[in-house]
Amino acid sequence: MTLQDKLTTAAATGNTADVEALLREGAQVNGVNRFGRTALQVMMMGSTPVAQLLLERRADPNVTDRSTGTTPLHDAARTGFLDTARLLVQFRADPQATDNNNCRPIDLARENGHVEVVDFLQSQ
Repeated sequence: MTLQDKLTTAAATGNTADVEALLREGAQVNGVNRFGRTALQVMMMGSTPVAQLLLERRADPNVTDRSTGTTPLHDAARTGFLDTARLLVQFRADPQATDNNNCRPIDLARENGHVEVVDFLQSQ
């Protein structure tokens, strides 16, 4: 397993300590795993410490999924993780980014009934 695969696995499971150790070992914060996805794209959405660590290490908050066009902010909005959405915006995630279906993060939050995320994104 490559360092990038290990990094994305650690991010996906919300393991902040492993993410930090792998970045120290030389894993690239914006590098892709064997599926073409970055750690920020696959991170456990409710894991704010992992998101914070990746973003502080300059993970690209506007990286898009090559098949859907979604960004991490789309994912946070769709799943209703307000803290993650706030953090992504703080690190310059674009709330107006559209996916391949021309949906913005706020549209996905609205579709899924995440009122607090909708309210936050409306204020951006």
